This record gives sequence, structure tokens and C-alpha cells, in this order.
Amino acid sequence: MALCCLVTVSKAAWRKWLPGAQRSIVPARAEGLWASLWRSSSSRGFAGRPPGITQTPTFGFLFDIDGVLVRGRHAIPAAREAFQKLTDSNGQLRVPVVFVTNAGNCFRHAKAQELSSALGLEVSPEQIILSHSPLRLFRQFHEKCVLVSGQGPIEENARNLGFQNVITIEALRKAYPLLDMVDQSRRPKELPPPTTDFPTIEGVILFGEPVRWETNLQLIIDVLLSNGNPGAELSAVPYPHIPVLACNMDLLWMAEAKMPRFGHGTFLLCLENIYRKVTGRELKYEALIGKPSIVTYHYAEYLIKQQAEKQGWESPIRRLYAVGEKALRAKQLPPLPQFQNLDVELSSTKESTNLETGGEQKIFLLPS
Repeated sequence: MALCCLVTVSKAAWRKWLPGAQRSIVPARAEGLWASLWRSSSSRGFAGRPPGITQTPTFGFLFDIDGVLVRGRHAIPAAREAFQKLTDSNGQLRVPVVFVTNAGNCFRHAKAQELSSALGLEVSPEQIILSHSPLRLFRQFHEKCVLVSGQGPIEENARNLGFQNVITIEALRKAYPLLDMVDQSRRPKELPPPTTDFPTIEGVILFGEPVRWETNLQLIIDVLLSNGNPGAELSAVPYPHIPVLACNMDLLWMAEAKMPRFGHGTFLLCLENIYRKVTGRELKYEALIGKPSIVTYHYAEYLIKQQAEKQGWESPIRRLYAVGEKALRAKQLPPLPQFQNLDVELSSTKESTNLETGGEQKIFLLPS
């Protein structure tokens, strides 16, 4: 059974969740949910100021990071204070927590160290879900030759996720130098010999926004129009095209600047419109990953359960509270029929990883 019941509260709920009397913690517009959370958590020994818990927790938290816990490199003061309520006297978290971000141009351990420093508590890499983390579940693509786009250590990230045959945009550009023609300074001065031994590309993985958008847009379109053989001449445009998996759908994101910055969603919008203009058809995604994708929530549920088991918490996790910005909002998390077909560990343990709430599974989304 899929997670099915969502509740949202006011934007001020998270920022007002500070140490103090219970009444000051529960904003008026969100009183129903926060009061319910406080009562249910109090009955299990977790509430505001008590020094410890009397029973193991039966709920967990999914925290968005950018714009919710940190802004750029700096922690939001209210978030740092609020995490004091989730830790015991030894600085250990008293409930299972995972941190969800649509960032993907880094390693999990680097993001964990960054968050540990910002929040003043120990965050492990196993608690971090980057935009591309659920790609490790898509084993049917791990042996295929895939083209990866983005920035940062994307090739190493792809291999860490299980992909064995990885080609970067830069490697493709070097193999076919005549394809990248926008920047005149990078155009080849002489006609290069034809490339004959380059492998056929069987899928495209979009990790995040690249640095040279014109190069990435051009070469990805070339790959899609040539059925993975950009050096070939095809009499007709293949459709459906080879599989495309995209991580991070955020159109904009917040950093230190006063105005939002372009996110990977803006790059995807460009790619989709170029493909539509050139072919007259719609670009299709094999999967869209990252919040608010249902795949990411299932993966977060899986990690929450693993964390609870590692801590020896025997009570079943009945609810997940997702604290985040507008990107986390959704009226309903729909069933995921394709999840049944994934050749992944999570699908084989689906019955045991589902949240148990007396026949009903719930996840609460708490926008900041």
C-alpha cells in the first residue's frame, strides 16, 4: 500500500518550532497538526523539554535542507535551535531522521559533514538523500552505457550508484568535436578523423544543471535524435527515444542572493522545449527523481526503517513528518505501480518497509 494521507500546515510552522512552552510552539493556523504531533509524541516520551524518552519512537522526520535548515552555507538559527529538541543529552537523535535535498553535485559524506557543522550535531552519510540517491534502485540500467550530464563528481557518483558504463558530456564532445559549435573558440581548427569505436549510448542521466548549458543541450539532443549514435545519419527521428532519467526538478532554488537562482528544472524546461520544437513530439522521462518524486519518498521510508533497526528501536514507524518548502507539498502521494517492477532490494522487502498504521499509512508534509 502506498503512502496516502497528507496534511499541510502554515509556512510559519517550522520557523516557530522553538524551545519554550507548548502553546508558543503550535502556531494558530497549524494548531491541529502540531498539537496532534505533540500529544502523540508525548505519549511516547518525546515532547518539548523532557530529558529523555520512555519508549522507542514510532515516527520519523524527513527534513528538506536548502532554504529550510540552511541558506547557502549558513544554518537558519531557528533550525539549529529546533534540533536541540530532537537530540538527547549526548547529542544523539532521539527519533529517526533523514535529510532530503535536491542537490546532487557532491558526495553524501561531504553533505553530511557540511550539515553536521551547520546544525551542531553528528549527521551520517546514511541519513542524506541527494537528488540522485534513489538511482541505485534502478538496477535495470546499471549495466547499460549511459551518458551523464551535470557538474561536480558526476562520473564517480554514477559509478557509486551502480552504473558500470558511464560516458560524460566532455568525453562525448572529444569523440565528436564537430558537435559542439556554439563557442567559436572551441571549434576544431582542422577536420578531425571520424570516430569509429565509440559505444552506443543506451540511456541519458541528468544529474543536475551543467556549467555549459549550450554544449549539454546540443549533445543530449544529438544523442536522442540519433538513437544513441551521434556520429550516424538516420533517415528518421527515432521515437520513442532512448531512456532519460532526470534528478532534481527544481525550477529555482534559494542561496544567499535575494532572488531565486535557476535550478535543474530550468535546464530540463529548455531541453524539453528544444526537443519539442525540433521533433514535434514530447520528451519522455523514464523517471523523475528527487523531491517531490514518489520514488524519493519511498527511498526515504526505506532509510528511516534501516535507521530505526540500527538503533534497536523495536516499535514500528507509523508516521513520517516531512518538513520542507513548497517543493515538498502534494495533495496525495499516488500509488507507485512501477515500483513493483524494479529489480531492487526495496521492492523485495516492500511489505516489511511499508509504514504500519493499523491498515493506513501516513506521511505529513510540513512546509516551511
